[in-house]
Amino acid sequence: MAEKTVSADSGSTFKTLRNLWPYMWPADRADLRARVVWATVLLVVAKLTLVAGPYFFKWATDALAGDARSVPPLPAFLLAPVMLVVAYNIVRLLQLGFNQLRDALFARVGQYAVRQLAFRTFIHMHQLSLRFHLERRTGGLSRIIERGTKGIETIVRFTVLNTLPTILEFALTAGIFAYAYGWKYVAVVAVTVWLYVWFTVRASDWRIGIRRDMNDSDTDANTKAIDSLLNFETVKYFNNEAMEAQRFDRSMARYEIAATKIWTSLGWLNFGQGVIFGLGTVIVMCLSALEVQAGTQTVGDFVFINAMLMQLSVPLNFIGFIYREIRQGLTDIEQMFDLLDVPQEIVDKPGAKPLVVGAGKVEFRDVHFSYDPNRKILKGISFEVPAGKTIAIVGPSGAGKSTISRLLFRFYDIQGGKILIDGQDIRDVTQESLRAAIGMVPQDTVLFNDTIAYNIRYGRVEASEEDVRKAAELAQIGPFIERLPDGYRSMVGERGLKLSGGEKQRVAIARTILKAPPILMLDEATSALDSHTEQEIQAALDLVSQGRTTLVIAHRLSTVISADEIIVLQDGQIAERGTHAALMRKAGLYASMWDRQREATEAEERLRIARESDEFGVVVRRRTSEVS
Repeated sequence: MAEKTVSADSGSTFKTLRNLWPYMWPADRADLRARVVWATVLLVVAKLTLVAGPYFFKWATDALAGDARSVPPLPAFLLAPVMLVVAYNIVRLLQLGFNQLRDALFARVGQYAVRQLAFRTFIHMHQLSLRFHLERRTGGLSRIIERGTKGIETIVRFTVLNTLPTILEFALTAGIFAYAYGWKYVAVVAVTVWLYVWFTVRASDWRIGIRRDMNDSDTDANTKAIDSLLNFETVKYFNNEAMEAQRFDRSMARYEIAATKIWTSLGWLNFGQGVIFGLGTVIVMCLSALEVQAGTQTVGDFVFINAMLMQLSVPLNFIGFIYREIRQGLTDIEQMFDLLDVPQEIVDKPGAKPLVVGAGKVEFRDVHFSYDPNRKILKGISFEVPAGKTIAIVGPSGAGKSTISRLLFRFYDIQGGKILIDGQDIRDVTQESLRAAIGMVPQDTVLFNDTIAYNIRYGRVEASEEDVRKAAELAQIGPFIERLPDGYRSMVGERGLKLSGGEKQRVAIARTILKAPPILMLDEATSALDSHTEQEIQAALDLVSQGRTTLVIAHRLSTVISADEIIVLQDGQIAERGTHAALMRKAGLYASMWDRQREATEAEERLRIARESDEFGVVVRRRTSEVS
């Protein structure tokens, strides 16, 4: 597979073809290379057949006119005008058949190139950093890839299957005119073709700017539509359907204006092309008519020249179409090429070896990190998670808790210090082996729009159905799944919206159980749940973390009381550390956070009791009134 990428800004079709060539002539696919060879042979045969056709038309005309000067010495039965007309049409059918066979042979080659480039882009998207994906818009990104894939198909098909045949046909036409009628005919045709191509290029370049505006509007509208639909509930909560519709319509209004300009400019382009070729045809046909009157040409020659020009007009008109399509294709894949040119922020070192996990000890040693150079997030963090132990990290919002989980997964590289697993710096091992060793239960579990079984099996794709069921049972979600009409084949909906928060978390836990990692990361896994559900989920998490090195990032302090050590972060530094009891005795930041959460919990409980008492009193009064 080719490694270089192309910048669409260069506008270099040849450079694009050079980079596409390894896909159209794949080194490991002899069958596809054979198809390219046979398609090329058929291309040449089709064009030779095409230019032979008008000769039969010329001979038939001269035979009908009683002028046998230009008719070749053929068998008598072939010299009959009717037979010559039949032969002319047979040649045209043969030429059509060769073209269709050529296209059929090359179809698999073109689709292979499209598939491989789309696959490469997809892989590249997953290799880019979390920073890149947080800054991109999903709707716009999907639209860029969709248009880019179609643009690649356009370039591959039109340059190979149409541009080369057109050049060959023009060369054959010029040779025939020069040999049979003289260079003045060639000169007129050459000037006509040059003016035609020049005008097409200039007009098409002008239209490219309009095309970019249309693409930008299309991307913007698609992004707004997907963003709005993904946030369907939020739109309903705030009753903003009209606002979303207006935002979408504004983008579509810009698209409407640009699309209208595209079609209007196409009309002017086609008209200009027609005028140029029409003038050239008039000049050539007048030259031939004068020679027929002078007796130096036959009527058949006049018809032959006209037929050759009409045949040439088809690929010439197609050259305009080809150039427009190629230029538009380059515009469409411009952003796709830009994506392929985006370098990977996180890469494996040359010669990086797989992580070897023994006991599973995790260590942060004087770690410094910032997303932005002007804002430090972690300022010299050092702590150790002993093998098989549970360490909790707590602290106020913005203290850097979730950043620690992202760094352990190596979504970002640290600016200073080391992160070690069993003494191995995670920057010295492969990312694949690192992430295979860590299980994650995040705060916001986003599921794929597929079945429950698929989402659980995502933890280990080769797992059997029995393994999936066991994982679900351990995550305490098995009975719930069994009660569903479709059981494990039940669809969870977009982002898992058909399930409650607790159900989604249990699926995430089951997925992690199935992965069976030696190191476990719990990133505020219960902070978004109610107290009752939290207790149930916490029981499942305690079961999963047994015997595993576990790092817990928590918002609710009640979930980390039993941790072997609690680390309190504040402003990117460790403010306190110790067991729950030790930190409470210290009466510092942790103790104050605990008191505030306890007061909030007690207030919620009092409010709940009061509400239930009010409801009970209302019922008693109503029943008393009914008895009276």
